[in-house]
Amino acid sequence: MTKAKKKSAYDIVSIIILAVLAVLFIFPLYWIITGSLKTAQEINAARPVWFPMAATLENYARLFQQPAFRWLFNTVVMAVSAMVLTCITASLSGYVLAKKRFIGRNFIFTLMVCAMALPKQVILIPLLKEMSVLGIHNTLLSVILPTVGWPFGVFLIKQFSEGIPTELLEAARIDGAGEMKTFLNVVVPIIKPGIGALAIFTFISSWNDYFLQLIMLNSKTNLTISLGIAQIQAEMATDYGLIMAGAALAAVPIIIVFLLFQKYFTQGITMGAVKG
Repeated sequence: MTKAKKKSAYDIVSIIILAVLAVLFIFPLYWIITGSLKTAQEINAARPVWFPMAATLENYARLFQQPAFRWLFNTVVMAVSAMVLTCITASLSGYVLAKKRFIGRNFIFTLMVCAMALPKQVILIPLLKEMSVLGIHNTLLSVILPTVGWPFGVFLIKQFSEGIPTELLEAARIDGAGEMKTFLNVVVPIIKPGIGALAIFTFISSWNDYFLQLIMLNSKTNLTISLGIAQIQAEMATDYGLIMAGAALAAVPIIIVFLLFQKYFTQGITMGAVKG
C-alpha cells in the first residue's frame, strides 16, 4: 500500500507539473489568437483583456489587404518543397551510408557530421554567391536548396537505417527485387518513423528560418509570411491587432503539420531513445 500511495502521489505531482508547463507553453499562442480577434480598444486597454468581449475579424480583413495570401503561399511552397526533397535525398543517402560498403563511406559521413557543427552564418557569404552565380537569388529556390542539403537529415536517417536487418535485404534480392524496389518496399516501411520525424523538423526549420529568408529574398512578391509580418511590424509598429493576426496566420500551418506527423515524430523519438 505504501508503494502504491507513493506511486499515486508521484503521478499526481507529475500531472500537476506537466499541466503547469502545458499552460505556460500554450499561453503565448492563446494570447496571439485572442489578440488577433480583439478590437483596438481591448488591445490597448490599461488592464489586460483575457478574452475578447467583442470578437472581430477586422484585423484579418486588414491583413489580407496586404499581399498576405501571396506570402503564405510562398511560405507553404517553400516549406513543403524543402520537406519533401529533404526526406527523399536524406532517406536515400542515409540508407546508402548505413547499409552499403564502398570506399570513402566513413570519410563522407565524417564530413557530414563536421558540417553539422558549422553555424549557418559561416557559410552565408559563399552560399549567397553560389545562389547569385546560379541565377536563383531572390527566388524561392534560393531558400529551398540550402535546406535540402541539411546534413542532420542524412545523419538521422542513417541511424534509423542501421537497424535494418541485412538478412531482410538479402532476402529481397534473392526474390529478384532491384535496388529501388527493395528500398521502397523494405527499407521505407522500416524507417518511416525517422522520415516522419525528419519531415516535422525540416518543415518547422524551413518555415522559421527567418535569417536565410531575409538574406535571400528581397522582392515584395517573393516574401514569406515571416518577412511579411516583420515588414508590417516595421511599418505599423503600434498596430498590435494586425501584427497578432499575421502571427496567428503563420502559426496555423506548423500546428497542422505537427498534428499530421505527430505519430511518426513520437515513434522516431522513442526509437532513437531505445537505440541510445
